[in-house]
Amino acid sequence: MGTLWFKVEIAGSLLLLLTLSVLFLIGSLGIGLFVSTVSKTQSQALQMSMLMVVPSFVLSGFVFPREAMPAILYYLGYVIPLTYFLKVLRGIFLKGIGLEYLWFEALLLTLFGVAVFGMSARRFQKKME
Repeated sequence: MGTLWFKVEIAGSLLLLLTLSVLFLIGSLGIGLFVSTVSKTQSQALQMSMLMVVPSFVLSGFVFPREAMPAILYYLGYVIPLTYFLKVLRGIFLKGIGLEYLWFEALLLTLFGVAVFGMSARRFQKKME
């Protein structure tokens, strides 16, 4: 959308951007799977997902700059994977930096994705039995 509508070109590697996007999506799918295994109804799942999504947008720096947040909210933002993915997006899309600068964010996105998706898949298997 940024490239087509606003004419902003991707300064970095599109392959790296897609790879790190997949890592973020694995973690997001893991959260969705976890919510679906915990909730009993569709409305309960919707409410639980909103309780996770809205704080993620606010605390990650997507809506408001993190530097302007109170200290406790600033540090709470480090728990949210969207915080790291936004650094990846801004770094690759706008600055053109590579993995040598984004390795820490890539590592955290990988660890989060593997942990949450693995835990959710295990919980899903137990629910199926």
